[in-house]
Amino acid sequence: MEHNDKKFEIRELDLFYGNFQALSGVEMNIHANKITALIGPSGCGKSTFLRTLNRMNDLILGVKINGMIKFDDADIYGKDYDLIELRKKVGMVFQKPNPFPKTIYENIVYGPKIHGEKDKNKLNGIVEKTLKEVALWDEVKDRLHKPALGLSGGQQQRLCIARCLAVEPEVILMDEPTSALDPVATSKIENLLEELVLKYTIVIVTHNMQQAGRVSDYTSFFLNGKVLETDRTDVIFSNPSNKKTEEYITGRFG
Repeated sequence: MEHNDKKFEIRELDLFYGNFQALSGVEMNIHANKITALIGPSGCGKSTFLRTLNRMNDLILGVKINGMIKFDDADIYGKDYDLIELRKKVGMVFQKPNPFPKTIYENIVYGPKIHGEKDKNKLNGIVEKTLKEVALWDEVKDRLHKPALGLSGGQQQRLCIARCLAVEPEVILMDEPTSALDPVATSKIENLLEELVLKYTIVIVTHNMQQAGRVSDYTSFFLNGKVLETDRTDVIFSNPSNKKTEEYITGRFG
């Protein structure tokens, strides 16, 4: 299963919150321009692991991390690694849509402005391009200067994905991006992922087995802070090598 298209290489990753070990000995590769789903019961370390990929856990007091995460062959926990650059290249979309209490337009230009973009025409172009990428342009182009919080939940989540794309990341991390959405909005986001993966590498935490089966190329099964198995999704779902994986997927626990 080795490819030379590894976007991330994770080796012997441990993470502690104080004395509690949340991740232990995690080893996996995340392939470029593929969707990797992280599955497993609640509290097994999926979201914690996701947040190690853009060092969001650094913001939590008392976190200690051992092991190695290489992103494009550079160790992101190395002491000279540029964190701002990492967070620009590795964007994040959360479980609940969290648009800023600003206009739709301001939500999208927020990131590019922070990174120094002042040219109005360029900003306008970014807004149009990213809203088209998330299939939201036609729905909101006449109300760009209205509050983002006036959008429906599904539209807000697509806006948050657009906001993430506005700084031209290479990777999009998604922490259960559809769990707060209805089935119609969920299927719009799933369709969107199929488009986005042509340009981006996507890692998605999901509780929904069917969703993992539908959207992902690779699946990693987490249990008690360990990765029990990572493989192509069709293999994990039809012929997992670990009995626990099979029990979880067939709904016998979790």
